[in-house]
Amino acid sequence: MRRLTRRAFLATSSMATAAVAIAQGCTPSSSTSNNANNGSSNGSSQKVLRLYSGRHYDSDKAVYEGFERKTGIKIEYISDDADKLIERIQAEGSHSAADLLLTVDAGRLWRASAEGLLQSVTATQSPNLYSAVPENLRHPEGQWFALSKRARVIMYNKEKVQPSELSTYEALADARWRSQILVRTSSNIYNLSWVGEMIAVHGEAKTEQWARSMVANFARPPEGNDTAQIMSCAAGIGSIAISNTYYLVRLAKSTKPEERTAFQRIGVCFPNQGDRGTHINISGVGLVKNARNPEGAIQFMEYLLSPEAQELFAKGNHEYPVLKGVALDPDLAKLGSFKESTVSATTFGRNNEVALKLLDRAGWK
Repeated sequence: MRRLTRRAFLATSSMATAAVAIAQGCTPSSSTSNNANNGSSNGSSQKVLRLYSGRHYDSDKAVYEGFERKTGIKIEYISDDADKLIERIQAEGSHSAADLLLTVDAGRLWRASAEGLLQSVTATQSPNLYSAVPENLRHPEGQWFALSKRARVIMYNKEKVQPSELSTYEALADARWRSQILVRTSSNIYNLSWVGEMIAVHGEAKTEQWARSMVANFARPPEGNDTAQIMSCAAGIGSIAISNTYYLVRLAKSTKPEERTAFQRIGVCFPNQGDRGTHINISGVGLVKNARNPEGAIQFMEYLLSPEAQELFAKGNHEYPVLKGVALDPDLAKLGSFKESTVSATTFGRNNEVALKLLDRAGWK
């Protein structure tokens, strides 16, 4: 496994691009395209897999190392903001060094697919992927697949709120929660997919009305990440925080006394248990259109959905496994079981842009 610096990765891509450009000057384009994209002219390309990853978790290294041990295929990867990686793949075109794109949100996967940067993996090519990943958590044509799940829940200060007072996302718009809600900015990817699901369920007009009422209930202008919302809720700045569950589990495992204290002060409500269920976003992986090692890439995708890798995701970043039967992180399991929404990740991913415009109109900064 080798993590490439931005400079090293750019150098690798530039050399590959230059080599192909030279080749195109003296050979038929169909031949050079086939070699560049599939690595068929050189077996060494089949022994290296290159990832563009929007996941910034050190725990993923254990997954990469496990795959290398199992297959002998070496992993080279670069981590960056997912939007920048998508733009890089688009700019590199047929000469891209990337075999796979990994991201932490359905909206980014949808964007990469919509811009024609990914290719399909069929059920014939990989029946294991289709059996492991539920239909609502994968692209309808197999251009991307979920590799882990994250629940976006209502967290509350146990000294200020009783669990019986909480029920649904929609009910947070009630005036009783005036100046009590802590949440990230409207441009945050987790909020965009969450609101994208609301649009799918209720339509734009009703969702915008809800968003305006939510803004009226903010404890402060949105700022910080999910951890900041939880810490502020524990400190009494507001009584309710919107967050993904793994952020709370991190506090439970923290070496900082103030973070462990905050964890003790916070309760969790899994919303909408009486109807559609709690919103589930994903981390996912897609096969890049011009992958040089598609066979190795599919092997890696299958490994990501294996019990071994799923357990590493569960333990390393406290995410919910996609594969059934994999044990949860103990601290995550203590939060309780719940009904998950089955609204398609494709649907709320597609709605990200609409959600952002809607939230801007509603005054959600």
